[in-house]
Amino acid sequence: MSRRSGTPLGRAALTGATWLLALVFVFPLIWMVLTAFKQESEASTDPPTLLFTPTLEQFTAIVDRGFLPYLLNSAFVSVTSTAFVLLLGVPAAYALSLAPIPNTRGALGFFLSTKMLPIVAAIIPLYVISQNVRLLDHVWALVVLYTAMNLPLAVWMMRSFFLEVPGEMIEAGRVDGAGLPTLLRRVILPVVAPGIAATALVCLIFSWTEFFYAVNLTAARAGTVPVFLVGFITGEGLFWAQLSAAAVLASLPVVVVGWIAQNHLVRGLSMGAVK
Repeated sequence: MSRRSGTPLGRAALTGATWLLALVFVFPLIWMVLTAFKQESEASTDPPTLLFTPTLEQFTAIVDRGFLPYLLNSAFVSVTSTAFVLLLGVPAAYALSLAPIPNTRGALGFFLSTKMLPIVAAIIPLYVISQNVRLLDHVWALVVLYTAMNLPLAVWMMRSFFLEVPGEMIEAGRVDGAGLPTLLRRVILPVVAPGIAATALVCLIFSWTEFFYAVNLTAARAGTVPVFLVGFITGEGLFWAQLSAAAVLASLPVVVVGWIAQNHLVRGLSMGAVK
């Protein structure tokens, strides 16, 4: 006879603790959304205003303030850099997993070592290089930097996914006369597609939320959404309602993409977790 995993009271207590912990993590997001629908005078009261009449005034002010160009810059930089990461990372992950190159461990260590340099230590050389090649305050400078920033992480993630491909499938494809392009397209990629989708989503989020490079290498033309949000911190104080509205608009695209791709994300991140 199998023993019961726990008493009903214990399970109820565990469920309640889980919901409480989830509420703690989600509460700042809920508060940000509520503040976005307040008047500016209601957003900074002490004690906080809990009962108010919702308004879209702050969202209208954000759009009128020129939010759209920053949004388009972020979308272009994030999507383009993620596409480049996948274009370069998929062959690299294949070479480091299913067709190991000489000194694979050294290559993996090199990829990992590129993440160890603090970005603040590299900003001056990057600024000078961007200025010399006329990419300062240009979206392509951010595309190159975000591609280099996310590529090591993507290679490490996708390598673990490629290692889950059964060797028998690859051998069967080779016996049937499939070359490397056909093998990748028809045999390997369908198996690791959830992992690639998870990697792409992670890279997209990192690019969308990156601030340090964007604020130092852009100005009027190539500013991204995080740079736009900083504009609400002024010497006159913080505009909490407008800042919250801008943060909601900035978070919405990533939340929607994550919601749509959540099944692939869960499947991708769980690949290789259970042997």
